Amino acid sequence: QVQLVESGGGLVQAGGSLRLSCAASGSIFSPNIMGWYRQAPGKQREMVAVISSGGTTNYADSVKGRFTISRDNAKNTVSLQMNSLKPEDTHVYYCNYRGVRISWGQGTQVTVSS
Repeated sequence: QVQLVESGGGLVQAGGSLRLSCAASGSIFSPNIMGWYRQAPGKQREMVAVISSGGTTNYADSVKGRFTISRDNAKNTVSLQMNSLKPEDTHVYYCNYRGVRISWGQGTQVTVSS
């Protein structure tokens, strides 16, 4: 099992920036994919950005050019730099690990005020 601990959410004005971080521990094996998903109340969870252990990235169209995902394989961490934030980016953001099994973090709230 892999445990994920997120940090970095909060309240920011539109146009501002936030950085989310996620630290993984436990039974971590390569190859794997780590990433960020988000969910608003009453809505389905959606992919924001993912990155493979080899460095391949994929972004949702809604965040391309504004968000950047990165990872440190030696430290088992993944980060999401979010710039030019919009009110519609307000969600709970979840860290995700996909290897032999799938693990989720507890979620961190990001609120963007207009």
